[in-house]
Amino acid sequence: MAKDLKYYMGLQYVSETEWDEDEKEYVIFCNDLPGCISCGKTLEDAEEEFKDAKMEWFSACLEDGYPIPEPTEVLEPTPKRILSQ
Repeated sequence: MAKDLKYYMGLQYVSETEWDEDEKEYVIFCNDLPGCISCGKTLEDAEEEFKDAKMEWFSACLEDGYPIPEPTEVLEPTPKRILSQ
């Protein structure tokens, strides 16, 4: 299988979700994807934004020839850790 955008979007990266009390919004990030972060006033908005952020992150890496790490963790979902796909 070619490691293209579809391949990377299909992998399950462990993301972390936090509530930012100062900004009154959810923040989602993934330690495996430095700089890939999203925010939203609702959890659903933040999750949707995170999908877009991952797609843009992967696209930029593929376009510029930067390596994309495979997921390093496989965890069960919990309120603080959401498996994003």
